[in-house]
Amino acid sequence: MLVVKYRKVFFVISAVIVALSLGAVIVFGLNFGIDFTGGAITEVRYPDGRPDGVLVEERLKNLSIGGFSLRPTGDDSFILRTRDLEEEERQSVISALSLNGEKQLVEERFNSIGPVIGEELRIKAVVAILVVAIAIVLFVAFVFRHVSEPVSSWKYGVIAIIALMHDIIVPVGVFALLGNLFGAEVNVLFVMALLAILGYSVNDTIVVFDRVRENLRINREQKRKENFELTVGKSLNQTYTRSINTSLTTLFVLLALFFLGAPVTRDFTLVLLTGVLAGTYSSIFLAAPLLVVWGRGK
Repeated sequence: MLVVKYRKVFFVISAVIVALSLGAVIVFGLNFGIDFTGGAITEVRYPDGRPDGVLVEERLKNLSIGGFSLRPTGDDSFILRTRDLEEEERQSVISALSLNGEKQLVEERFNSIGPVIGEELRIKAVVAILVVAIAIVLFVAFVFRHVSEPVSSWKYGVIAIIALMHDIIVPVGVFALLGNLFGAEVNVLFVMALLAILGYSVNDTIVVFDRVRENLRINREQKRKENFELTVGKSLNQTYTRSINTSLTTLFVLLALFFLGAPVTRDFTLVLLTGVLAGTYSSIFLAAPLLVVWGRGK
């Protein structure tokens, strides 16, 4: 009952978190990777030790490849992002990365994506997130179709989407900040992580809603007139331990993947970490109190 009783406090906390996240997106913007903007990405590894990044950048600046981003990764590698390169330009870049043959290197990967494909991927990413959101509303409305008092079934779906928006905005804001500070990029893996967060978070929210539905059914069968706020509070008490334990086990795995996994999956893991934390918070401290507010309004 503590969460329901002091719901205004948690609403304010949620509003502040969302406002800060949106502020980060507006002020810093998102650092889109070549998956969405088009361009080329080259990753090279130096078996004998990575050279000084300043020396490599000086060699690259002598080439006519325009702007570029050179970032160290791991203990012995560089990741270079440039515009789309012709084969002759690519060979020149490899030569510059090897300091004109002074350093031995291994080309781990070279990916090239045109701007048209990048724009298409960006549109598809937005469409995918919208389709998932609409599907969640319809699914929740269908599952709770026999629940109409004091909150209609479709309103459960709307509240679930409000909670999911919270869970999506938070990691997006975090990545806007990280993109400005450390160059973290929004790519296809980032979108995949957001879709995974949608599925994870709605599952957590539905567990709470399902307990509310079950308690409402018991009240009807026993012809017990229980205050809806009390019913929601009781349902939260019956489920929050399960929600927190599930989130903790997920967080342990993600933390292990973040610190011990490959560098290429680190940003993906970080998105999931922030999303799981936001989803756990919203399912307990946002979705259920919103249910009470909507029920009271009726």
